[in-house]
Amino acid sequence: MKKLFILLFILASCGVTGHSQTIVGDVNGDGVVTANDVTMVYDIILGNLAKMTKYEVNGVEFVMCEITGGTFIMGANDDDNQAEDNEKPAHQVTLSNFSICQTEVTQDLWIAVMSNNPSRFNGGIYGYDLNRPVENVSWDDCQEFISKLNQITGKTFRLPTEAEWEFAARGGNKSQGFKYSGNNNIDLVAWFMENSNNRTQPVATKRPNELELYDMSGNVYEWCQDWYDSSYYSISPSDNPIGPETGTRRVWRGGAWNDNSNQCRVTYRNWGPPEDSASGGILGFRLAMSVEK
Repeated sequence: MKKLFILLFILASCGVTGHSQTIVGDVNGDGVVTANDVTMVYDIILGNLAKMTKYEVNGVEFVMCEITGGTFIMGANDDDNQAEDNEKPAHQVTLSNFSICQTEVTQDLWIAVMSNNPSRFNGGIYGYDLNRPVENVSWDDCQEFISKLNQITGKTFRLPTEAEWEFAARGGNKSQGFKYSGNNNIDLVAWFMENSNNRTQPVATKRPNELELYDMSGNVYEWCQDWYDSSYYSISPSDNPIGPETGTRRVWRGGAWNDNSNQCRVTYRNWGPPEDSASGGILGFRLAMSVEK
């Protein structure tokens, strides 16, 4: 065991291919070299990172990551002076296993399913990379896309619940408690108002979080399945919450390319009517899927 630990530490010190670093040995990108970096090397070697399944639709590939369920504290603590009232109270939530897309749905994938591109920052008009997230899509648009995708694939994709989204953004059972998804240094993991050049950017071009998920902070907001209620956390069930039964607005999460750092925190909540596409190019989505027991 001692020899294995030494070997892992050497590997961490040398770096791991595919994981960008600013400090030698800083495998997880948190700015310091600790036992957590050794643990990540260990997980990579033994294949303990999330199970990933690749899908293809009309030549466009996307990857779903299986997330092991668990219990976590959802929402912001009272001592978080950046948090808004709708992020409280912090409360315990237990989730079953589920899968979530490694990236936001791209314009390429949207075109493959829907044969159009509603995005403000789209390749047809701006000449931009179609690997950017699709945006200018309403919650209703997402449902139409998912219905067609399910017909094509025979699967049962859906939007993530708000609880699933936050658990995944925090890093699931591997969470290191970062403020943003994957790091406390927002510039390493998110496209936001200070580094985005006033537009969306191609997905997976910042560092991933602990579950190898990209852009859960910044780039575009992501629709969740839930109806929005500012006081829902005070009455939320602890097991697999799915949000209020009815409402007039649906939840958005994650912040966008034109937001400040506060709006990209993993606990920040936003919302809009399900028919609203937020035409400024800030609102997209990420796929989820339940995992059979």
